[in-house]
Amino acid sequence: MYIAANFIAMLHNYQFTVTERFLRYVQIDTQSDPENPAFPSSEKQKSLSHLLADELKAIGLQDAHVDEYGYVLATIPASTDKKVPTICFCSHVDTAPDCSGTDVKPIVHQHYNGYPIVLPDDETQIITTEKYPYLKNFIGKDIITASGKTLLGADDKSGVAIIMDLANYLQAHPEIIHGAIKILFTPDEETGRGVEKLDMKKLGADFGYTLDGGECGTFEDETFSADAASITINGVIAHPGYAKGKLINAIKIAGEILDALPKHEFSPETTSGREGFIHPVRVSGIAEKASIDFIVRDFITDNLAKHEERLKDIAQPIIDKYIGVTMEFSVKEQYRNMKDVLVNYPQVAENALLAYERSGLTLRNEPIRGGTDGSRLSYMGLPCPNIFTGMQAIHSKHEWVAIEDMEKAVEVLINLVQVWEEKA
Repeated sequence: MYIAANFIAMLHNYQFTVTERFLRYVQIDTQSDPENPAFPSSEKQKSLSHLLADELKAIGLQDAHVDEYGYVLATIPASTDKKVPTICFCSHVDTAPDCSGTDVKPIVHQHYNGYPIVLPDDETQIITTEKYPYLKNFIGKDIITASGKTLLGADDKSGVAIIMDLANYLQAHPEIIHGAIKILFTPDEETGRGVEKLDMKKLGADFGYTLDGGECGTFEDETFSADAASITINGVIAHPGYAKGKLINAIKIAGEILDALPKHEFSPETTSGREGFIHPVRVSGIAEKASIDFIVRDFITDNLAKHEERLKDIAQPIIDKYIGVTMEFSVKEQYRNMKDVLVNYPQVAENALLAYERSGLTLRNEPIRGGTDGSRLSYMGLPCPNIFTGMQAIHSKHEWVAIEDMEKAVEVLINLVQVWEEKA
């Protein structure tokens, strides 16, 4: 009890750096580019990566560096002689391509009064407690939004700032007993490619946690399994001036296929919980050839093939109506449900549960209707569930985060590294 009380007193006196860091990080444009096959998909992501490595070195992590692919890696050495599993904390530096990340202007709303928040750079953008009920928890507290023309970047710079503050705290408090800790910041998580170039041997961790979750108290060890599917339509081309009876426009056929998709099921806008879906994300082409790209999602991996076959069955009869038109259908694996791996390592969730409880939280285990770097890391040999950061309304101009949630996540991590040491 003395150790716990002493820790609470230290934390109470600690000046969190997570907010100051977050406000700086979000102003650096790190938007990734799903159309660019290079890695990272945008060089500007490295601007934040190099800053983070420099800051880690400044607080004493001398091995901190950015590798050729833009990964930031660093080690917090163990402060115990016990043999403790090496734990990795991971967040991603890139922001989503869904909404502009250029010239982000973060605004701190101190002592939020519960009224609608009209964002000053676009007064049509209004954040309300009716639309975001979780916001009601922060009346009288401090939250951060963007200014109305961009996303905020809490996904996932809140996670980055939380991990950076953890490192800062542990360096300032060497009396905290813990095993070796690896820090990993990745590019291109939003494109689904975040860990494809990662050297796992170089990382050298046994277990991991991504900091890429939402509401305070949530813990996620189950994700969608995910594929990408593509339909390419080969039309019949002719000069438009002499096209009668000859031209069959691939773009129009693409439109027919999209119109034939179910309107009340089988899509993200009509599903929830553990229901899967197929979602068209990109259409491109010319009259001769057009393509539709889809994402395919389900918590049961075997269902992906069923969804893909259903999509093919929707498209094929439309193609068959047109003589000379052909279809190419392809599928690429993206990631798989981390639960299938994590079920074999119950201590990862059990230790997190204890850390949440010590932080005064009730852990809420929820599935992610999406994926994180942890999905792929789990299958690469690093069992890696997801911890909350507080981020809300992600990928949108309404994105916001509460300072209290970010600070509480720092506290959870401080408790978590101690739990792993105690249980070793």
